[in-house]
Amino acid sequence: MQPHAPNRTQVTEFVMVGFADLQEARLLFFILFLAMYLFTLVENLAIILVVGLDRRLHRPMYFFLNHLSCLEILYTSVTVPKMLAGFTGVDGGKTISYAGCLSQLFIFTFLGATECFLLAAMAYDRYVAICMPLRYGTLVSWDTCIYLAGACWLVGFLTPVLPIYLMSQLVFCGPNVIDHFFCDASPLLALSCSDVTLKETADFLVSLVVLFASSMVIAGSYGNIVWTLFHIRSAAERRKAFSTCAAHLTVVSLFYGTLFFMYVRTKVASSIGFNKVVSVFYSIVTPMLNPLIYSLQNKEVKEALGRALSCGSWKGQ
Repeated sequence: MQPHAPNRTQVTEFVMVGFADLQEARLLFFILFLAMYLFTLVENLAIILVVGLDRRLHRPMYFFLNHLSCLEILYTSVTVPKMLAGFTGVDGGKTISYAGCLSQLFIFTFLGATECFLLAAMAYDRYVAICMPLRYGTLVSWDTCIYLAGACWLVGFLTPVLPIYLMSQLVFCGPNVIDHFFCDASPLLALSCSDVTLKETADFLVSLVVLFASSMVIAGSYGNIVWTLFHIRSAAERRKAFSTCAAHLTVVSLFYGTLFFMYVRTKVASSIGFNKVVSVFYSIVTPMLNPLIYSLQNKEVKEALGRALSCGSWKGQ
């Protein structure tokens, strides 16, 4: 009988290369990514505060938006601070322990899966609001919202359990250099001395189930919404109904487009540099854009932000 795989793992820590080819301009990129990170935190905290304080927004749609903003804050905080530390050149800035690496991968996968299911719940909310408005209060009650949000977080938490368990069974005997800015599955698999076929297959199937299940709910919801909109005679009513979906649809397109590209594949990434760019997009850029999308395309959020700013300006005088 072979000994337990982790006991045979000689690597106790990993070194993350990050963006080694940008070292000459590392100060510039440090400032850029730090600004994006801080902007993401401020935007999402603003959404949370505005929705929490404005009673006009105490509705299911904005309840889910609050959860999305919390997710975005956590999602970026898992990877960006460590990436920024790598740019500083401080001792230990680029290193991460074996346990820390697996923990980062677990939390990142958990939050990503939770966001998929949460976007599906938001699509269901829009479907009921537009297609069955008379039953909206019954089908999307506050109890239902709490159950849906809780289910999203729970299923999201369970999603990485099998993939991380299988990752922990792999042997890492060196080298220990991860060609990425965080502990993602693909660059880790490239370092393993073990046969990674089972792990790759499990990652592919889990990613496919999460993305397929959530995207089918979204596609089904919007299919019914489009069908309903075609039967609304008033162009003004059609525009008003669609405007409530535009922000969510934009966020879904950005998020799912990059996730399908990155994770619904069976082979270890062949173009590491290009994968880093895509990873930056969905782990940093998208969370920064989402609050802007919701505030620019949602009239109620814009009005609530305006009221909050006006109130703040008045109190400051």
